[in-house]
Formats: sequence, C-alpha cells, structure tokens
Amino acid sequence: MSNTKNTAADNLPADILRCMPEALIFSDLKGIIRQWNPGAETVFGFPATEAIGQSLDLIIPERMRKAHWDGFNKAIVRGGTLPGRKSMITRSLHKSGEQIYVDMSFAMVKDASGKMLGSMAVARDALVQDVRATLAGIRALQADWSDRNEQASADLQETKRQCMQSVLAP
Repeated sequence: MSNTKNTAADNLPADILRCMPEALIFSDLKGIIRQWNPGAETVFGFPATEAIGQSLDLIIPERMRKAHWDGFNKAIVRGGTLPGRKSMITRSLHKSGEQIYVDMSFAMVKDASGKMLGSMAVARDALVQDVRATLAGIRALQADWSDRNEQASADLQETKRQCMQSVLAP
C-alpha cells in the first residue's frame, strides 16, 4: 500500500492543458514536438498521436522555416526570447494543407536550475481577429470614399456654378 494519495491537485497541470481552448505546444531543443494539447488539435487539425514526435515543421509553412529556425536557434543561444515580445499573427499549416492565421506567443522553457529544456508556443485561430482588422480597413475606406465623394460633389457643383455664370455673363 502506498503512503501517497492521488489528489485533484496532482492532476491540475494536465487538467489545465486539457481544458485550455488555446493550442499549447512544447518542443525540445531540437524542435521535436513533445506536448500537444487538445487546443492544438482544434487549431491545427492534427491529433496528438500524429503531432508528438514530429518536427515543428509540421505546422510551419515551408517558406517560413528558415526564419523560424534562425529565431529558434538564436533564442536557445540567448537563453530566451527577446524581452517585451508579444504575441504575433503569423501563418501556420493546418492538417488539411490550408495555410491558417494564428495569433502566437513564444517562450523558452527552463527547469528550476535554469537549464534550457525547449520552447513553448500558445496559439489561437486569428481568423476572427483578421476579419475584424479587414472590416476596420473597409470601414476606413468607406469613410474616406464618402469624404472624397462629398468633396467631388461640392467641386462639381462649383464647376457647374462657374460654367453657368460664364454662359449667362454678358
């Protein structure tokens, strides 16, 4: 019989990972996926059984891989990501082969002694944010068009007035 009791707190880290809607991905220092939560399955389409053990290239578009690996390796040498880095919207690959937009943040993971273990990324589908940004851009263009249309109408009225004056002038 064991002296240790399994409590709810013992399962808390796994429960948090399982329940969070965002994708959480952990890779080792070679860029091999070691942790892939259900949120990652939803965002990227790959079940954990297909993603774990694969290179991060699984979700990185080919044209972005060099930049990714350059940054990944610099973060390892530096001992972390650049201070003040926030999340960024970037392209990623979905299992369907489609390129998707994700809002992603990164961090390097160290153990209690400071030894570098790998990197983690938290991601969410950025389509909603992208649509909002596009709609904001459309609204700005509509407002600009409306302003220009009003100005063009006023200019046309002034030109018409001047033409009428010149025709009616003695």
